[in-house]
Amino acid sequence: MKTIILDKIVRIIKNKKKLEKLLNVKITNKGKEVSFEGSAEDEFIATMVFDALDMGFSFSDASLIKEKDLEFDRINIKDFVRRGNVEKVRGRLIGKNGSVLKALSELTKCSFEMKGNEVGIVGDPENMKPAIDAVIQIVQGSKHSHVYKGLEKREEDPLLDLGLKEKNQ
Repeated sequence: MKTIILDKIVRIIKNKKKLEKLLNVKITNKGKEVSFEGSAEDEFIATMVFDALDMGFSFSDASLIKEKDLEFDRINIKDFVRRGNVEKVRGRLIGKNGSVLKALSELTKCSFEMKGNEVGIVGDPENMKPAIDAVIQIVQGSKHSHVYKGLEKREEDPLLDLGLKEKNQ
């Protein structure tokens, strides 16, 4: 049995039956504390899905973590900036009307969400490292165009599938 504390507990309660069926876990809650029980692998995936929901991802995006074997990661931008620059860096990362996050999403094929000083990323394991690197580069002050160019260049050299991945069809 695993227990985590979430801010957006309402999203879990609303979708409790769907989540139990999707994640193969038994969910109980007490206040902001959510407990769930299942196999070790199911609990691990459930933790990622709950964290993604708490971060602000939609239910459909968060459920893709289980359905399509995607990963969830969060980056705290305070780890890469001085205290006084946090507001400015958040602005650089979001962009005008969310343009930077949209561009990063299109180039990396990952979903991005901001909550406070954290950036949440849901995506394919192959695309996570470039997505995380791109966010860190922008946070550290690299020009947006250089980051985009690097991501576009990476897109030209696709990873070769060696036929080792299972196909769920």
